[in-house]
Amino acid sequence: MSQTLPAPAASPRAIVPVLAFAGIVAALMQTLVVPLIGDLPQLLGTTATDATWVITATLLAAAVVTPVSGRLGDLYGKRPVMLGCTAMLVVGSVVCATASSVVPMIVGRAFQGAAMGLIPLGISVMRDLLPPERLGSSIALMSASLGIGGALGLPAAAAVAEYGSWRGLFWGAAVLALVVAFLVHRFLPRPG
Repeated sequence: MSQTLPAPAASPRAIVPVLAFAGIVAALMQTLVVPLIGDLPQLLGTTATDATWVITATLLAAAVVTPVSGRLGDLYGKRPVMLGCTAMLVVGSVVCATASSVVPMIVGRAFQGAAMGLIPLGISVMRDLLPPERLGSSIALMSASLGIGGALGLPAAAAVAEYGSWRGLFWGAAVLALVVAFLVHRFLPRPG
């Protein structure tokens, strides 16, 4: 007979850093390609107007997925929906890293925008699991992750684009998404 091990207990000390990191990674996607916008037409063989959709697609997807992910989290569990958001981020990042034209890049960036669903889900998880005395500061940290991710994304993306391959930005995003998925899987409790 095989015995399944119980899921690890949720530790408030682990939950807040994991969710804040997830928020930072999601927010990074919003500014990831800003340093490349001038080069995208030649990199992807397209017009400047079409290249702007590489940024717009991410913002549109985030605007749609953010409220939808919260509702899906209420219906199916926050942890599985968070893992779904990270899976879309991995897929989108790989599509972007391998794209050689604008359409796959736009599709991949839309998938990356779906990662913004991690923010409302993270706040909801905090409301469910943290004691009331820690809730305010934890939600503030999660909300601040939006600004932190955006602020880190611009210089990091500029440095990678300047000194490495632009595709490295997206491979790096895929790796970060896998780390987030591992942390969510490991430290957030299973719905029960």
